[in-house]
Amino acid sequence: MVLYDNCGRPTLNLRVSLTQRCNLRCPYCHREGQTPTTSSVGLREMTTQEVIRLVRIAVELGINRVKLTGGEPLLRNDIVEIVGGLAKIEGLHDLSMTSNGTHLAALAKPLYDAGLKRININLPSLNKKTYAELNGGNLNDVLNGVGAAVKAGLNPVKLNMLILNGVNEHDIGGMMDFARKSCAILQLLELEPVNVKDPYYRQYHFPIEKAEEELKKQALDMQVRGDMQSRHIYSLPEGLQVEVVHPIENSQFCSRCTRLRITSDGYLKPCLMIYDNLVDALTSMRKGANDKELAKLFETAVKRRKPYFVSA
Repeated sequence: MVLYDNCGRPTLNLRVSLTQRCNLRCPYCHREGQTPTTSSVGLREMTTQEVIRLVRIAVELGINRVKLTGGEPLLRNDIVEIVGGLAKIEGLHDLSMTSNGTHLAALAKPLYDAGLKRININLPSLNKKTYAELNGGNLNDVLNGVGAAVKAGLNPVKLNMLILNGVNEHDIGGMMDFARKSCAILQLLELEPVNVKDPYYRQYHFPIEKAEEELKKQALDMQVRGDMQSRHIYSLPEGLQVEVVHPIENSQFCSRCTRLRITSDGYLKPCLMIYDNLVDALTSMRKGANDKELAKLFETAVKRRKPYFVSA
C-alpha cells in the first residue's frame, strides 16, 4: 500500500524531527520548516515509543525511507534506543540521520550497531575560525565525528556544505580534498529562504550554479538522480563524488517530491514551505487514538500535500 496525494505523487519518504534543541546556533538553519507557530502546546517532544509507533504506521502505509533530523538529534538521550526501535520495523528499507556531528565521535558505533545505515554531517567550513564564527562550535568535534562515522561503517557518510556568499565559497576545493581523504561524499547546498530573514538571505545567498560550473570542468562523469529531485552527482578523480543539491523553490523539485514530515512536537507536516496545513498526530495519540485512527491522520496529511512551486 502506498499513499498518493491529489497530484498523483507517492509518499515514500519521511523526515522525523526529534527535537528543536541544538548545541549550535547556525543562522541559516531552516529547522525542517518548524516554527513556534506549528504548535500551541510549547516545546513538547515525542517520546521514544511515540516516535517508533508513528514511524511504524507510516511504514505500513508504504513509506520505506526515514531520515532523523532536528534540531540536533544526537542531543536526545534516547537516540540509540530510537534508532534501534526503528531499525526493527519490517518494511523500512533505509534509516538515516542528519547531524551537526559534534556528538558523533562517541555515538557513531552505537548508532551503527543499533541499525543506522548512513548519515549526513553539516560541515560548512574546514577553517576553525570561520566554523566557530558561523555557529559557535568546535571544528575538531565535527572532524572527529566524521572519522568515527566512517570507521563505524556508516555508508555513505555525506558532508553537507552550505555555500554562503562571502564566507566559504572559496573553500569548496579544500572540502573536496577532505571528502576524498575521508572516503565521504560531498554535498553542496544552496541557502534556502526558509526560517531566515530576507536581509540575511540577500546577503549570503550564493547561486549553486557557479560552483557547479567548476565541477563540470573536473568531472569524469555526471548522473542525474531522478528519484532525488533530479540532483546532479559528479564523479571526480580519485573516487570523489560531489552531489549538487539545487534549491527546493522550483517546480521540478515539487513535482518529484515524495516526502512527508513529522515535527518534533508530533505534527504531520505535508510541506517544508507551508505552515498552516499540519495535522496534530501527537495529541490524538496521547488521547488514546488507535492505529487505524492514526493511519487516517496520515491519509489526511498526504491529501494536503500539494506542489508549493508550480510551473508558470
